[in-house]
Order: sequence, then structure tokens, then C-alpha cells
Amino acid sequence: MTLSAKQQPADDFDATPTRLFSLDALRGFDMFWIMGADEIWHAMKEATHGQSPFWNTLANQFTHPDWNGFHVYDLIFPLFLFMAGVSTPFSVGRELEKGKTKEQLLLRVLKRTLILILLGFLVNNGLQLRPIAEFRFPSVLGRIGIAYLFANIIYLYAKEYALIFWFFFFIVGYYLLLKFTSAPGFHPGDLTPEGNFASYIDRSILPGHLYVPFPNGKPNMHDPEGLFSTIPAISTGLLGIMAGLTLKNKTLSQNAKTLRLVIAGVIFLLVAQIWNIDFPINKNLWSSSFVMHVGGLSLLLMALFYYVIDVLGFQKWAFFFKVIGMNSILIYISGHFIKWNYTNEGFFKWLGQLAGEPYGAVLMAITFVLVKWVFLYYLYQKKTFLRV
Repeated sequence: MTLSAKQQPADDFDATPTRLFSLDALRGFDMFWIMGADEIWHAMKEATHGQSPFWNTLANQFTHPDWNGFHVYDLIFPLFLFMAGVSTPFSVGRELEKGKTKEQLLLRVLKRTLILILLGFLVNNGLQLRPIAEFRFPSVLGRIGIAYLFANIIYLYAKEYALIFWFFFFIVGYYLLLKFTSAPGFHPGDLTPEGNFASYIDRSILPGHLYVPFPNGKPNMHDPEGLFSTIPAISTGLLGIMAGLTLKNKTLSQNAKTLRLVIAGVIFLLVAQIWNIDFPINKNLWSSSFVMHVGGLSLLLMALFYYVIDVLGFQKWAFFFKVIGMNSILIYISGHFIKWNYTNEGFFKWLGQLAGEPYGAVLMAITFVLVKWVFLYYLYQKKTFLRV
């Protein structure tokens, strides 16, 4: 992990001379919502005292469902993993073309995975001494690292057409495992937090504590970034790699690339809705129908950003998001080391006071995002980027 200052910007998964502006912008668009923009909608809901159906619905979409179901907020994590996959043919693939061996690249990918796992552990727990039982080991960055590792191993050593096989191998295999097994004492196919097989395996083998405790406070029940449910997340990374290969394909026109992504995205969404009947869309379990659903949405968003930005050439509007996307992991972990609220109030509390209630909180939510963006813009101007 390094902070680099180079003429050629670096993204979180390496740089490329033929990098896609649209990929940086989409990554920034994704991170925009979890760097504080979601709080704008929640603040508007509070400002209208929960009486506005529009703001209530929008704010609700930026929460996670308790278990089954899907909200827009559920897309942020898998979309980022999908984009890590998209970057692979442009970064790892470029190094292959330059003559690097697969073993050299595998070691580099493994190094990135270990760094992401360690960063995830640090984000969860900080640096302090305490009993192992009080640590939480699964993490968002850890899942990205592990899924990225296995997706890249397959990319390096399997034929391109075999990526489709491995994509379905993981999600179909995961589906069969959860449909025909369960935690002890529950009927096969039980998909409740207590009874599903994935959560049971995590409770059995993972050290420390999981994210969700049992309601009675006894042993931990489930972790949304658990080890077992990382299996289908590998398919999310693989889908990104296949999308990246499509975008890098020099035999296809830009319009043809866009059309392929759109058609695939629509098919994925249709399959997801059918699969949802038997295996509910569930981010907590990263269910196979969830992989298809967020995969379809990711493909459509990638197609939209690629077509508007890289094909039609409308780039200026996306610069705001590109600045975020170039340092996405840095801004994700920054809240654990920088007191952004302190900075925001130091510069803009007067503005919230002038606005008064109930919209002062809305203005403060907007300036909170602005403060972070200005920080990222400064790093962008200095060509300083966190590389993992």
C-alpha cells in the first residue's frame, strides 16, 4: 500500500494507459453515497417530519433491508467489487501483455488481498489490545480482497470462455448448498438468520464475534461479510472481469460493447426475479439471485456511464465523481482516522445555524460531503493517490 504522486493517476487496483474515464466516474458515483450523500436524504426525511412520501421512500432506499429484499443501498458494495473486476483486464491483463509471468502477477494480487484484509480488520477494530472474542474479523474490504483474489486466479489460469462456467459454478453450487443443508436442528433449505447453513458455518469456524448477535444476546448469529457467503461474491468479481474483457475487446465497436452490456444486464435482472421466487434476493447471504440482480444493475450502470462518457464524450459533468473514484478506498477508510464532523462544523456550523430548523441539518449534510470532496480534490491536484 502506497501513497503515490505520479503523472498517470492510479486507481485502487492499478493504473492503465488506456484507462476508462467512465470506470473512475462510476466508482466515484458509487462511493459518493457512502461518503455521506445518503445522509442528505435522511436529513430531508427528518426535515419534513416523515410526512413526505417522496423523501420517506428515498430515505428508505438508502437503508438495508433487515433480511430478504433489495434497496438501492444494497448495490454499493457489489458494484464496487464488480468494478474491481472490470479493471482487471486493463491492469493485470496489461501486465500479461508486457511479458510479466502469471506467477509474478499472482503474487501481486495476493499482496493486494492481504493488504485489503488487514485494512478491513483495522477499520473494524482499530489498533488496540483486547481478547480475540472482542474482534470482528470479516469486513467489506476483506470480502473484496478474497473475491478479487479468486476471480483473478481464474482470470490468469482459465480460458476466457471458462469464466462463464466458473461464474455459474459458484452461484449454482452456493444455491444447492443452502437449499439442501441447514444449521443443526433446522429443516434443509432454511434461509432464516438462525437456520441457514452459511451463517452456521461462519459461527462455527470464524474467530472473534460476528456482526449480528442473536436477539437474546447469546452467540453471534450472522455476519453480512462472512467467509462462507464470500463464495458467490467471487462470481460478482468474475462478472466484472467479463465486462472488462468486453470493454477492452478491440474487435467490437463502442456501440456493440454498450449493447452487449445492456442486453446482458436485462437478462440478468429477469433471471434474478425468477430465481427470487425460490431463493430470495438477500444481501446478507449474498444469495445467487442477489448476484444476478446486482450484476444486472451493475452492467446497466457500466453501460450507461461508458456510453455517455467514453462513447459520446460527455466527460465534464463526471469530473466531480472521478475525483472521488481516484481515491475511493482512501475516502472509505478515512472516517476512522479523520474527524470529518469536527471539520465540517468548524467551517460550516454557522451556515446550519443561519438556516435554522428544520433545514439546517440538510445543509450540514451537504457541506459534510463538500468538505470530503475538497480534500479529495486537493489530493487529485497533487496527483496523490492511495494504491493498494
